[in-house]
Amino acid sequence: MNIQILGTKKCNETKKAQRFVKERGIKIHFRDLTEKGISPGELQNITRKIDIDDLLDTESKQYKKRGFEFMVFNTEEELLEDPLLLKTPIVRNSNEATIGYQPDIWKEWK
Repeated sequence: MNIQILGTKKCNETKKAQRFVKERGIKIHFRDLTEKGISPGELQNITRKIDIDDLLDTESKQYKKRGFEFMVFNTEEELLEDPLLLKTPIVRNSNEATIGYQPDIWKEWK
């Protein structure tokens, strides 16, 4: 099993997810979204399991800073342009994906 965690180093939920996986001796690949965003193919794979509107963090500073609560916009385009709009962590295992801290689901992954 090879787990990929997408998040930021400052996100507490991302830190909890990393700790959960490391405690079980599972190899992880961490991508800090402040350094490198998400590719269109990755977003497409994730949205097979998670609705794209659920990926948008409407409570984030970035969302409010950009004034999206008062705008009509294309969610996919904005997530690709600004990965800090994503809810974190996004945890992937092959074709599976979760958003947020979901240890009960991760325990079932093989």
